[in-house]
Amino acid sequence: MSKEQEQQQQPIKYGDVFLVSEKIANKPIAPLDAAAMQSAENQVMGQSQKGGPASLMQAAAAKNVRAGVTPHGTASDVGTNLGMNVTETIVDGQRFITQSIGDQVIVRCANPNPNPTADKMVAPPSAVDSDAVTIGEALETSAISAGDKPITQTDAAAIQAAEMRVTGRGNTPPGGLGAEAQSAATRNEQIMSYENKITLGDVLTDAATRLSDDKPVTIQDAERVIAAEVRNDPNLATNLGGVGESVAVAARMNQQKLK
Repeated sequence: MSKEQEQQQQPIKYGDVFLVSEKIANKPIAPLDAAAMQSAENQVMGQSQKGGPASLMQAAAAKNVRAGVTPHGTASDVGTNLGMNVTETIVDGQRFITQSIGDQVIVRCANPNPNPTADKMVAPPSAVDSDAVTIGEALETSAISAGDKPITQTDAAAIQAAEMRVTGRGNTPPGGLGAEAQSAATRNEQIMSYENKITLGDVLTDAATRLSDDKPVTIQDAERVIAAEVRNDPNLATNLGGVGESVAVAARMNQQKLK
């Protein structure tokens, strides 16, 4: 078999289509994976989006089937174990759609909605089981998904909002995560070299441990964190894989446990 033929028989993988971690980047996109993403898009947005993740996955899966590298009607380990998620959050009348594979955000977009209806938890936070994702764990997720991103004032505002949702206080405690993030953002503004800037990973890697009164994430928590991030961003947007998105995905995961 020629080298060209070998290359042609290589499956299209998640890493070929999306910016994802190594643990799924080398996994082939299977037909039922694409179907799951399409179903998730339909449930939240009413239909699959042209050029969206489901559309891209369907095209990739179809090519993989035609090439004989993934069987028809099968799912990959990614589709079976991680799942495809599409979530909606309303912030100041703006509809934010987040699409993720497991806990890895692949797309974040904002669409106007003249009649927004914020999704609410169906039970109080205390009703969430012991496996619920906490705010600290959600912050640690952003340390993985966007860990190399230098902290900005936008990130600091989101981290402060998350910490205040944990403590129940109206201000940021001295020496806490929010204070450290604020200090890092201010310092980064004075550092010219990108390599020397303090990153999200530097501050949030052990967030769950540092938040002693850590609590399960609710939709209300996500709304406050996203609102803080959007208000402090020059483009009035959230960062891909950043603090707001990670908290929003965690809130949706917790809500699903209650249904």
